[in-house]
Amino acid sequence: MGTLVTVVVLGAGVAAWTFGGDGSPSGGPDASPGSASPGPTRSYPLSKAPRTIPAVRSHTAARGPGWRPESGSRVVVSDASLADEGKLIAGELGLAYAGRRDDDRPGDVRLALGKGGTGGNPESYTMTVRDGRVTISGPADAGVFYGTRTLKQEVHGGGTAPEGVVEDAPAKPRRGLMLDIARKPFTADWLEDRIRELGDLKFNELGLHFSDDQGFRIESDTHPEVVSSDHLTKAQVKRMVDLAASRHITVVPELDSPGHLGAVIAAHPETQLRNGQGVATRGAVDISEPTSAAILDDLFDEYADLFPGGLWHLGGDEYQALAARDPQAAYPQLAAAARKAHGSGGNVADLTTGWLNDRATTVREHDRTPRAWNDGFFRSSSVPPARDIEVAYWTGKEYGARRPGEYLDAGRKVLNYNDEFLYYVLGEPQTFVYPDGRRIYEKWNPRVLRGTEAVPARYDAQILGGSFAVWCDLANSQTQDQVAAGIRLPLRATVQKLWDPEEPAMSWAEFKELAAKLG
Repeated sequence: MGTLVTVVVLGAGVAAWTFGGDGSPSGGPDASPGSASPGPTRSYPLSKAPRTIPAVRSHTAARGPGWRPESGSRVVVSDASLADEGKLIAGELGLAYAGRRDDDRPGDVRLALGKGGTGGNPESYTMTVRDGRVTISGPADAGVFYGTRTLKQEVHGGGTAPEGVVEDAPAKPRRGLMLDIARKPFTADWLEDRIRELGDLKFNELGLHFSDDQGFRIESDTHPEVVSSDHLTKAQVKRMVDLAASRHITVVPELDSPGHLGAVIAAHPETQLRNGQGVATRGAVDISEPTSAAILDDLFDEYADLFPGGLWHLGGDEYQALAARDPQAAYPQLAAAARKAHGSGGNVADLTTGWLNDRATTVREHDRTPRAWNDGFFRSSSVPPARDIEVAYWTGKEYGARRPGEYLDAGRKVLNYNDEFLYYVLGEPQTFVYPDGRRIYEKWNPRVLRGTEAVPARYDAQILGGSFAVWCDLANSQTQDQVAAGIRLPLRATVQKLWDPEEPAMSWAEFKELAAKLG
């Protein structure tokens, strides 16, 4: 039998149902979302904003069935460079990947560049759900990828992507997790699982603190003698870095110096810092000894190809020579080197700042932007740290601590690692407690750099973002699986506030429930 079309006038509007030969409606309010014949516009309530982590910044509601993956649905791309993003979301949602196509079919998901997004932000995107189709577009691959993460969460959380238009972009360009793999080795498989988790949550940095007093955890060809027996091979690291890149995540290596180098010192005792009485200073290399710098620069040069991202963390924290009451008297060899390098008034802080600047020069030659902990910037130094070294602000508890405003007033760019909120320290030593995520969600935002007090809003543009950090001070306190479970909610709370620092619309109880639902 033929098909009968019935037109119903609803006030000033017109709605149409299509009936099959048996008289039953084949489209309309009960048609399945994503079907070829979506129902009448006015038969649906206004859609609700998608529930995702992090929450989308804007959703324009519309009437319609939304979209859900069905048999025959495809992912198509308008630009060949989006093939990786297209294949990934197709596999995750059980769709066919059709490649670069100009035609659209009902049920399709289209990924496109050059339109959508906000203000040219490469991490922004627009997602439109209309007429049984989804279009995700943005100015760059990263934004389109984040749009696919929103779609994935919508489908996994509720089965259907709601009708309407999402306009979304992060408030902060740096959103990270730092892992201390030096004190506690983690398996390559575990690290790859974290990368996948970070990608789905729209993080874009993974920091690896891979050298400390307890271990050196990445294979080296230039200095194999410093590498611990339990370490990652270069092949494993490359696979991780490639996986991260496919999720638009930069792996940021941290080879901390001139402190926290016990693993290097064990293989090179000639680099050990000793005071005037010959007593060794734990973890610290003698920065007046040329061999110390030569080894570090060899490793920086070697690892430049292994970590191709544009960032490098130099450490610079907790150099114990500067903890002495009178560093010049306690370490006469450092005082002599300081005077030689910086004139008669040169001091140990000047020499240490010079060391940091020299390491920054080494990584800068590989087109890397350097980063250092805030306690690697010394008030007592007349030598200024290089202007391009970003400040990783983690604590205000150290002796002579400088408040965040000092760095911001100097025009420096700062990243938030606030240890009051964002430090997950194994074994909970000193005053640390495991964060459960709630304090982050309810009390923290990127301007809360030190303690619980936010810096003034005028500094906001200088705060690039922040990072949650896992430190393994008491390495055997938790297994790696316990760490993954323990950081699960804190990670989600952190990225919510980096994506949108305003007070969240959901309560913490609702946020926890959503996190459990999304998996």
